[in-house]
Amino acid sequence: MNDQHQDERARVRQAMDRLLAGQATASKGSLTVVALAAEAGVHRMALLRRHTDLENEFHERVRTETRQVPEPERRLRESVTQLKETVARQKAEIEELRQLVARLTLASAMLIHDDAQQTGSSAADNVVPLRRPRT
Repeated sequence: MNDQHQDERARVRQAMDRLLAGQATASKGSLTVVALAAEAGVHRMALLRRHTDLENEFHERVRTETRQVPEPERRLRESVTQLKETVARQKAEIEELRQLVARLTLASAMLIHDDAQQTGSSAADNVVPLRRPRT
C-alpha cells in the first residue's frame, strides 16, 4: 500500500470516530457512507471501491455502538417488508381468481346443461371431432 492509500484509510477511521461521537466537522453528521466520505475528505466512490472493509466496519460500528440500524440495511428491510406485503396481496388475489374461475366454470356447465334440456338436444350435437395428429 502506498502512502496516499494509508492516509485515506487513517482519515476514514478518524472520520468514523468523529461521526460516532457526534462531533462531525465536515458533514451533517448522519451515520451514512456519504457522510463518512465527506467527513474523511475522500470521494465516496473511493470509499466504496478501495475501502470496502472500512465501509463494512463503519456499518458494524454504527450497529453496535449506537444501537441503530445502518441506513442501507434499514432501506433493505423496508423493501423486504413491502415486497412481502405485495406477495401476500397477490397470493390472496390469485386464490380469489381461482375460486372465481371454478364458480364460472360450474355456472357455464349448468347453463349448457339447462339449455340442452330446454331445447331437447344433447350437448354432443355441437361437438366437432378433432383429427388425429400425423406422426
